[in-house]
Amino acid sequence: MSHRMKFGIFLAPFHKPGINPTLALEQDLELVQWLDRCGYDEAWCGEHHSAGTELSASPEIFMAVASERTRHIRLGTGVVSVSYHNPLWVAERIVQLDHLTRGRVMLGVGPGSLPTDGAMVGLSQSQTRGLLEDGLGVIHQLLTSEEPVTFQNDRWTLKDARLHLRPYSNPLFDVAVAAVASPTGPKLAGRFGCGLLSIGATTAAGFDALALHWDVMEQQAAHYKTVVDRNKWRLVGLVHCAETMDQAYRDVEYGMAHWFDYFQAVAAFPQMAVPGSNIKEMIAFVNESGFGAIGTPDMVKAQIDRLWAQSKGGFGSYLMLAHNWANFDATRRSYDLIARHVFPHFQGHHQSTMQAAARARAARPALAEVHAKAVEVAGQKYAAEVASRTTH
Repeated sequence: MSHRMKFGIFLAPFHKPGINPTLALEQDLELVQWLDRCGYDEAWCGEHHSAGTELSASPEIFMAVASERTRHIRLGTGVVSVSYHNPLWVAERIVQLDHLTRGRVMLGVGPGSLPTDGAMVGLSQSQTRGLLEDGLGVIHQLLTSEEPVTFQNDRWTLKDARLHLRPYSNPLFDVAVAAVASPTGPKLAGRFGCGLLSIGATTAAGFDALALHWDVMEQQAAHYKTVVDRNKWRLVGLVHCAETMDQAYRDVEYGMAHWFDYFQAVAAFPQMAVPGSNIKEMIAFVNESGFGAIGTPDMVKAQIDRLWAQSKGGFGSYLMLAHNWANFDATRRSYDLIARHVFPHFQGHHQSTMQAAARARAARPALAEVHAKAVEVAGQKYAAEVASRTTH
């Protein structure tokens, strides 16, 4: 494959209630540092305010700290729940981060996935998608135009609003809209020429909708005369790998049950419905349904190949949903194995190095003979030189 796929993580983050939150957040930062060392391209951090598991209230604060501890990895809001915020302030904060990180930021936006978040600020799920559409329209205008923005709805009032700073990135950092199964995300991404974050790509509904989502984006782009790019389409999936399948299965015994319970009984997020009452059933569901891959790096390759085919034309990035199924050491080992053995397959390096090795193997007998002859001749020449000195 000549296309260089990008790799990263989508970090909610998930942590078991009751553990030390300071340590949990510190380990999230250490994970991003590890990914930076391993050559990952992106890390997206979420926004959540309730339910006790997804502990990041401000992706911007997390990104600011992470940017000081990393060198290369790009950092994104995964996602800002636009319905909760005045869109002027969303734009202002990401532009400031754009300057502070020298262009390493990305803006991901969504309506807000946890109903318990919205309820605390007087919002129901019936309102959040409309507010996302309004808010993204304002944000897009602020980021791409220097004209003042005047806007009013039931939630926000803006009068001659302008950005305090223009973006550092030229022309603009990546902006992406979240999508699970509904057409809301693709509609907005196509309308504004943004990227798409397919967070539910491996759920049954999300997988079935992949090609449809891209069709919606292209239809919207044609209608609004914008441009959409498959390289800015990011698919999110679940994986954990180890050197052997048995080891991977033992690894996920650490925290998989809590993660499943969170989506089965706590988070009111039906698109992520996951069956299973014990670890064996949970692993079977992940591997047999296509929801993810728990096993070896080859299984991760197969999962990405499956998504590539389903997308009917490809995508730009594969993001792993960070999940804490395994302990921290095993989690880092999984990301290391993926960087070593999966990246090359999708970035053109596996084939090029294997072909180089094959060419060298085929040429070795003849070249080794030439090499040996050259060494022999050099020895004879030196012997002759020494002999010549002793005769004079």
